[in-house]
Amino acid sequence: MTVTLSRERLNLRNVQGQVRPRRSGGGPAGKHPVVAVTGAARGIGRALVAQLATSAHVRKVVAIDDHRGDVPGVTWRVADVRDPALAGRLVGVDVVVHTDLDLAPDSEHRARRAFNVRGAQTVLTAAAAGRVGRVILVTSAMVYGAREDNPVPLPETTPLAADVDSSVAGDLLEIEQLARRSLRAHPGMELTVVRPAALVGGGIDTIVTRHFEAPRLLTVKGCEPRWQFCHLDDLSSALELAVAGEVTGEFAVGSDGWLDAAAVGELSGLRGIELPAGLTFGTAQRLHRVGVTPAPAADLRYVVYPWVVDCATLREAGWHPAYDNTQALEALLEGRVGHHAVAGRRITRKEATITAAGAAAGAGAVIGTAAIVRIARRRRKSGS
Repeated sequence: MTVTLSRERLNLRNVQGQVRPRRSGGGPAGKHPVVAVTGAARGIGRALVAQLATSAHVRKVVAIDDHRGDVPGVTWRVADVRDPALAGRLVGVDVVVHTDLDLAPDSEHRARRAFNVRGAQTVLTAAAAGRVGRVILVTSAMVYGAREDNPVPLPETTPLAADVDSSVAGDLLEIEQLARRSLRAHPGMELTVVRPAALVGGGIDTIVTRHFEAPRLLTVKGCEPRWQFCHLDDLSSALELAVAGEVTGEFAVGSDGWLDAAAVGELSGLRGIELPAGLTFGTAQRLHRVGVTPAPAADLRYVVYPWVVDCATLREAGWHPAYDNTQALEALLEGRVGHHAVAGRRITRKEATITAAGAAAGAGAVIGTAAIVRIARRRRKSGS
C-alpha cells in the first residue's frame, strides 16, 4: 500500500519495503544537500554512507573517519572527530550526521566518555564554524532510561531519565545536553536527534547484544521485560529521511511493538534465570567496581527493564520498518554465533558451559559468573 504524504511528494518503496518520500528538492534551502557522515568506515556510519551513496535525496556524500573505508561512490576525508581541524573537512557541507561513538561494552568508561563527549563537542563546534545548516546526532532510546514502571511504549516526548553515571547511556545523555547548549550558542544551526531502540545487525556489539550471548537470559523477579529492536538497515533509512529534511527534531527509531519474555525465549532457545532485583544489581555493581565485569549496574537495567519507544514521528511521515522485532532478533541471534558472554564480558565456550550448569543454583549463578570471569581475566593476564 502506498501512503500519500502531500501533493508534491511521490512515495516509493525500496526493496525492503520502507516508504521513501521523494521531494521536489531535498535538504536545506530546497536543494539536494552535501552530507558528511562521521564514523563512516564502520558500524552505523558505514551502513549510512552505503545507503546515501545511491540516494536520490543527496548530491554528494563526504565520509569522515580516522581511516578510509570500503564504501565506493563517496568522498573520503581522513580526520579524527576530536581534532579542531575537522572544520576544514566540512567545507561545502550542508548536513553533518555524527555517528562516531564508542559504545563497546569493554571500553574503559573514562576513556570512552572522553572520546564520545569530546567528539560530539568538536563536531558541533566545527559545524558551526563551517556554517553547516544542520547537525544530526545519533544517540539511543536508552536516554529515556530503563525503569520497572516505564509505560510501554514510551512517547517520544517522555523526559530523559537515564542515570547520569559512567554508563553508555550516561555518555549519550551528556551528548544531548551538550548539543542543546550548543544550539543556544549557535542559533543559526538546526539540530536533529535520532534515538534508535536496541540496535542489531552489521556487527553491532553492545550490552544488549551480549545479553543474548549468555547461557541464560536474566530476568528480575516481579518485572516482565519487553524487547524492542532496531535493525541497522532501518536506522539507515530513517536517517536518510532526516538528511532529506522529511523528519526533524527529536525522534525514535525501532520496530513496531515489542516481544515479551516468552516470545524471546522461544525464538532464542535460551532458558531464563530469575533473581531478586537487590541481588542482581548489588552484585553487578560490586563486580564492576572491582573490574570483573565491564558494564555498571545501570547498564544492566537495559536488559531487564522495558524501554520500548513509540516511533510516532516516523510513522506520521509514512516511514515503516523493514524488520519486525522477530526478524531483528533473528538477525541478532545469527550474529552471536561463536560468541559467549556473561555479565557483558566475553568468555570461552567451556567457561560458558560451566556457568550454564551453575545457573540452576539461582543466586549461586551470579557468584559462579564472577568466578568464571575472574578465571578468564587471570588467564588473559598470564597469556595462557
